[in-house]
Amino acid sequence: MSSSPKKQRLLFLYSELADYFLACIKTLASEKDVEIHVVHWPVNKEAPFTFEFPTGVSFYDRKQFNLQSLKEKVKEIDPDFIYCSGWMDKEYLAVVRGYKNTMPVVVGLDTKWNGSFRQRIACLLSPFTLLSVFSHCWVPGQKQFTYAKRLGFKKDKVLTGYYSADTEKFKVIGEKVNLLKQKKYPHRLIYVGRYYEFKGIEDLWNAFIQWQNENPNDWELWCLGVGDIQPIVHPKIKHFGFVQPKDMETYMANTTVFIMPSRFEPWGVVLHEFAAAGFPVICSNEVGSAEAFLNDGENGYVFKAGDINGLKEYIKKITSLSDSELAQMGKKSTELADKITPATWAKTVMNLIGNK
Repeated sequence: MSSSPKKQRLLFLYSELADYFLACIKTLASEKDVEIHVVHWPVNKEAPFTFEFPTGVSFYDRKQFNLQSLKEKVKEIDPDFIYCSGWMDKEYLAVVRGYKNTMPVVVGLDTKWNGSFRQRIACLLSPFTLLSVFSHCWVPGQKQFTYAKRLGFKKDKVLTGYYSADTEKFKVIGEKVNLLKQKKYPHRLIYVGRYYEFKGIEDLWNAFIQWQNENPNDWELWCLGVGDIQPIVHPKIKHFGFVQPKDMETYMANTTVFIMPSRFEPWGVVLHEFAAAGFPVICSNEVGSAEAFLNDGENGYVFKAGDINGLKEYIKKITSLSDSELAQMGKKSTELADKITPATWAKTVMNLIGNK
């Protein structure tokens, strides 16, 4: 009588948890013969998400461990695969050192290559730092792929599809709310993100107000988020503060166009989420995920980050479209969203442990 095969133990040393990461972990956990362990940082006070943790996965609070106890925990888990979300947690790096020659040890990288002095120094040091610790690098997009190769990772050691929205969840929401909108699309734009300068939130407010002053109309701007910038007061701009993922459907049902005006955004999963839900989008050229989920002129528009007049003109343009044109844009968004899914994310991991 043959014994059942040993389960592959997968260890994720993660930073701040996110709903989309848990969706990917849930999909991975549905695979046979895997056992998943996730060490994670505490929840960010500025984004106090409440999560639904997938069953059958072991989660550990990072703050419960010092370096020695974390090393002991990893030794106890005895993993066959280790993933580390970046290299900012130096104790994570210390823990994974020495495993590279016996299993896949993967580092996540969402920083875009920009050729800065700091990045060039990182490339020079990489053979003694990253390449000595990690066997693979996992990136979301082309600019990150370029950086990974410059760091010295060979092309076949660079994985793609590092981030994925919970595409099925948002497609279901989209199907439901878009049925409600068929009678008449709500004349509301929506922003979801933190209230910080690098998010371009003030650029959005200024562009929207200028547009309203030049062309008074019934469109509103709904903003969801918190941060160190005080919400602007304007009769057509509404602020809703931090919103839990489970409550997002209500806001999606009452808005039509998603806007992401970031001045700095290595990727931006929220664009993927709204694309999956079938939203026309406007975003800046600094949003990394636009390379995958926005075809300029087909499902939305890309403007130069910080260009308030350019953003204003695209708001004017997209709000002048008919409901049927907006619906067609939304359909294209949903198609593009399928490029990366939790299933493709899980497949990347399974392929790696199957070819170690």
